[in-house]
Amino acid sequence: MGMIDQKEIIECHFNEPDKNIYSNGFDIANPEIVKAVTCFHESLPGYIPTPLVKLSFLAKSLGVEEISIKDESKRFDLNAFKVLGASYAMARALMKELNFDPKKFTFEEILLHSKRVSHLTFVTATDGNHGRAVAWVASKFGCKAVVFMPKGTSKPRLHAIQDLGAKASILDCNYDEAVDFAEQEAGKNNWALIQDTSFPGYEEIPENIMQGYFTLVTEAMAQGENMHFTHVFVQAGVGSLSGAVLAHLCSLFGKSKPVFVLVEAAGAPCFYKSMEIGDGKPHTVHGDLKTIMAGLACGKPCQIGWEILKVGTDAFITCSDEIAKKGMRILGNPMGDDIRIISGESGAVTLGLVYNLLHEKKNKYLRNNLKIDANSKILLFSTEGDTDPQHYRKIVWQDE
Repeated sequence: MGMIDQKEIIECHFNEPDKNIYSNGFDIANPEIVKAVTCFHESLPGYIPTPLVKLSFLAKSLGVEEISIKDESKRFDLNAFKVLGASYAMARALMKELNFDPKKFTFEEILLHSKRVSHLTFVTATDGNHGRAVAWVASKFGCKAVVFMPKGTSKPRLHAIQDLGAKASILDCNYDEAVDFAEQEAGKNNWALIQDTSFPGYEEIPENIMQGYFTLVTEAMAQGENMHFTHVFVQAGVGSLSGAVLAHLCSLFGKSKPVFVLVEAAGAPCFYKSMEIGDGKPHTVHGDLKTIMAGLACGKPCQIGWEILKVGTDAFITCSDEIAKKGMRILGNPMGDDIRIISGESGAVTLGLVYNLLHEKKNKYLRNNLKIDANSKILLFSTEGDTDPQHYRKIVWQDE
């Protein structure tokens, strides 16, 4: 992965959400599924909701009522949110293998029958966090895991996966090509593919991964004491997290849904590009996808996520690497009594964007169109901690 430039650059495509979603919602986020997901995650060993941190001093300095950020560096010992999706999807796959009801289950129920599924191998492609999650879940259930990573992946991210007992390797290709390779290997070896990129004939697992992410919103709403956030900014790689968050918000709030902003790396703007083309179809961004935001370096949108995001998102924004760096530095060096958050490149980009939008006079037009004012209550997700500690220090300490 490489840097794009040395400037803080954002580009925005405004969208008019389809009003039908306010009354119809999305089937993927029906209350029964949300409840089942929460029940399963609460059964995982060591489960504790990650903190929702209020950055009140920062909010006051930027002229808004509140900025809250979900700190996913505290998710188990994995330093990222991905395990929520991987664990739920893998557990549902195991329940199907056991011929049990795949819609309602706990970790303990599967563990009681772990010998019957120990022969299974899960395979995935990852920039790091998802693969680490798959390896962790496979080890908990006594299964095997094989992980393929794109070129440019850092050795610390590779070793973090190998340390969990998975067979992991770095390929000479980009992320989307690694996904294709993982799919081929799954077919050859009769492995179970665990990927959040959906394609014809492969929708169930990606949908289950997305549903696993509902817990992020469930926890945030509970910790925010049912605060009605006016704005939600979510980063997107293939769009599984952002699509899940948006679907859940529509299910919860209907017409009073917060303004929803999707945030991408400028080096991998597949949703922004697709909206700019405007034919209603998802489009792939090819090439090396150069960005320090490894978790967002995805060129091909998830079809399921796309169908949700294209009709419910208020704005699609791309950010240069410098925006992510700014977010990392602000979170690591908080104002006043605000709590310090260690956030990696992909985790901090939304905070960097919000700071840029509110701090720079040139962004008045964007602020107005996004309806951000003194009464705004903004929700963000720091999706990862310092998953590459050396690179984190270079950015925060040395101004890489």
